[in-house]
Amino acid sequence: MNQKEGEFAVRLARSSIEMWVEKRKTTPAPKDMPEEFRTMRGVFTTLNTWPEGELRGCIGYPYPVLPLVTAIIKSGIEATQDPRFPELETDEIDKVTVEVSILTEPDTINVKKPEDYPKKINIGEDGLIIKLGFSSGLLLPQVAVEYGWDVKTFLEHLCSKAGLEQDAWKSGKAEILKFQAEIFCEEEPRGNIKRV
Repeated sequence: MNQKEGEFAVRLARSSIEMWVEKRKTTPAPKDMPEEFRTMRGVFTTLNTWPEGELRGCIGYPYPVLPLVTAIIKSGIEATQDPRFPELETDEIDKVTVEVSILTEPDTINVKKPEDYPKKINIGEDGLIIKLGFSSGLLLPQVAVEYGWDVKTFLEHLCSKAGLEQDAWKSGKAEILKFQAEIFCEEEPRGNIKRV
């Protein structure tokens, strides 16, 4: 993704959020868009309070099941209804920044023994998914950086996110996948968009 495409992604997410919160309507896919947005990609839209930078909502599609344009519109709307928070209100639109993470397809990390997982994960580069039984959890690559976690702590928080014991990644029964993300975000509401 180049800077222009990143800006397009964030502006599309913001317009879908505003259209939904203000009018309860879904933004139609723009007719004039970069070709990349027609391809199937995973994506997450994150809302942070501004200027505090506290999480206000984060929802997305880890797998490439939708064209990117559709995934951005849907994840933008769904981030306003993240079940961890009250639904986003009209008066909050100018108090949140929008961040879009465009994902690579998740890949299973193959190891001979669970203790080898940390050697195969790069902080600041890899996002993680864990699957164990009916439980699953996902953390985006930027989360470990924001909190200053090492790989072991990242894995423990991944397990907690899935509702599992913190050391479930060592069980030998869990499947752990990694992916990368191209991340673009507003510096302030409706402001300049930077690559993270």
